[in-house]
Amino acid sequence: MSASSTRPAAGAPLGPGSLLWKYASDLRSLLPGAAAGLMQLMHPGIGAGVAEHSAFFDAPFDRIYRSVPQIWATILTPDGERRGHAIRDLHRGVGGVDEHDRRYHALEPETFWWAHATFTWEIFKAAEMFHPETLKAEDRRRLYDETVTWYSRYGVSMRPVPADYAAFQSKFWHICAKVLELTPAAARALDIARYGSDTISLMPVGGPRLERAGRLFAERPLRLVTFGCLPPIVRERFDIPWSATDQLRFAAFAVASRQGYRILPTRLNHWTMRNTLRYIGSQTRAQRYQPAA
Repeated sequence: MSASSTRPAAGAPLGPGSLLWKYASDLRSLLPGAAAGLMQLMHPGIGAGVAEHSAFFDAPFDRIYRSVPQIWATILTPDGERRGHAIRDLHRGVGGVDEHDRRYHALEPETFWWAHATFTWEIFKAAEMFHPETLKAEDRRRLYDETVTWYSRYGVSMRPVPADYAAFQSKFWHICAKVLELTPAAARALDIARYGSDTISLMPVGGPRLERAGRLFAERPLRLVTFGCLPPIVRERFDIPWSATDQLRFAAFAVASRQGYRILPTRLNHWTMRNTLRYIGSQTRAQRYQPAA
């Protein structure tokens, strides 16, 4: 057992000057989000909890709209710790027995940590794929330590948290290779991503015309970005289609993102991000995301 796997994880200050704040307040941080959501649903405990305790199969995108503003608010708002505790408390009653007679609970330490791990992975993936600058070793260390502080805001056990970024990567890939499975919720989400659905809405609000427009312009790019961001081992394990042409298209999208944002003023980027989170949060929950003053 390595020393890094036994020592506790140490956090780092999290605020407007932090790397996590920088990346989380950028629109590009949301691009790997659907892939992160898929990997959450592939975890046996999370997949079972979502299937049994939410209306996921009726409105899977509503769960995303409902959750992301609240989770990002634990980073970007002054009362992030209070909001983190509120998210934790929402999961106290989420438990039961899955289709294989395995008991699960959302607050089981390894299960709750995996949900956060996919968001940590999402931040790193966005920084690596969609930002022009390269993360240096020191940046990776600092950014990971800031995600540890982020996780501490939920007020749950820190026991599952890897001590450093190298240990995080090792644990993350082990779970991808050995623990994830095609739960019913994940299988349904994959079907929607691959083939679409006439009964599932992509938009939190709006009429038929807006929905048709959303499908026309969003479905194929969303599928490309979702599958492209997934770790190759996940695509391979679950036979998710991915061709050389798909890879070229995804690489071109990543280049366009890296270059395109160079001409987007930072203030406009952050303003758009804040108002996107505020808007989608306001459609689904009274205690919506509120940016710092």
